[in-house]
Amino acid sequence: MQKVIEKAGKAFLTGNEAAAWAALAAGAEIMFGYPITPQNEIMHYWTRLAPKYGRGFLQTEDEISAGFTVCGAVQAGKKAFTATAGPGNTLMQEPFSMAEAMRLPLVAIIQQRGGPSSGTVIYSQQEVTLTTFGGNGEGHRIVYSTASHQEIYDYVIKAFNTAWKYRFPTFVLGDGYQAKMREPLVMYDPEEKGMEMVKPYPLVGLEGKIGEGREPQHLCNIYSMEEELYEVVMKFAAEYEAIAPEVVEYEEKNCDDAEILILAHGVVSRAADDAVKALRAQGIKAGYFRPITLRPFPGRQLREVIAKSGAKKMLIAESAYGQFDRLVKQEIYGETIPIYNLFMPGVGIIDYDIVNKVKSIL
Repeated sequence: MQKVIEKAGKAFLTGNEAAAWAALAAGAEIMFGYPITPQNEIMHYWTRLAPKYGRGFLQTEDEISAGFTVCGAVQAGKKAFTATAGPGNTLMQEPFSMAEAMRLPLVAIIQQRGGPSSGTVIYSQQEVTLTTFGGNGEGHRIVYSTASHQEIYDYVIKAFNTAWKYRFPTFVLGDGYQAKMREPLVMYDPEEKGMEMVKPYPLVGLEGKIGEGREPQHLCNIYSMEEELYEVVMKFAAEYEAIAPEVVEYEEKNCDDAEILILAHGVVSRAADDAVKALRAQGIKAGYFRPITLRPFPGRQLREVIAKSGAKKMLIAESAYGQFDRLVKQEIYGETIPIYNLFMPGVGIIDYDIVNKVKSIL
């Protein structure tokens, strides 16, 4: 396969451009998609770039078809992916659920937009619940929440490795701001950085006969008996929990002596990071904790930060009405630290908003 990035170097791109380049660098062979703002340009850039590198694209009749064609392609051993947003994410929950049931290495890039329903084409963090626990299943998914264009590039590449290594559907969760704005990042060839890319392989049409050299694949997404489904779900849950410590990622800053912990994810974490610096400059001991994986969630690590810091308060900031808040609370159930909220659904949060909220709490 032709090299995409010959030499690592800086670029000044939109988040959607970064996603398309990252998929190419990761060796993605084909994208299936359907237009929806704010992810459209991932498709647009892919269709411009992909033919130069012998890659494929198919625009399907709707988002449901886009999701199912990815499911089919990965079963055939193709490194395939899709990208969507908002109502498209809602429609794709059916194929995403099937990928969860069949343990398919599906990769999807989600650029969140405001809801409910078609809502607005602009930024929000209102697809957290949908992406982490949407669909008919138990949420056995891996979800990376990115904060910058560099992370979009890094985690799109990582998503393909994660999906093919662990065989759980894997999502890169961005937002409309990241999709559209431009900022610098370093593009690189992952193998030049020493990253071994997990090779795709066919799940169907294998050589040999079942029972004579190989076991059946059991790629099922429906079970006739309740007891059979129970056994399958419990097996998936055990395997998911076993790999979680290897997959989970988070970031923390200034937590050792923090009086108040500020929790945020995605692009809002940039405002939280700046707010902590401003508060520290004013003599207020604030700390910052950011989950990078929303599924699996770094619950144990957050509990440890709460314990070591001795913080008396916690602030959860998000551009949604409590979706991230609910995720945090279910993961640290039993902790007694008082939790405050800054909910600004569909609206951008800046450091000033967080600083003011912290001062009102203290």
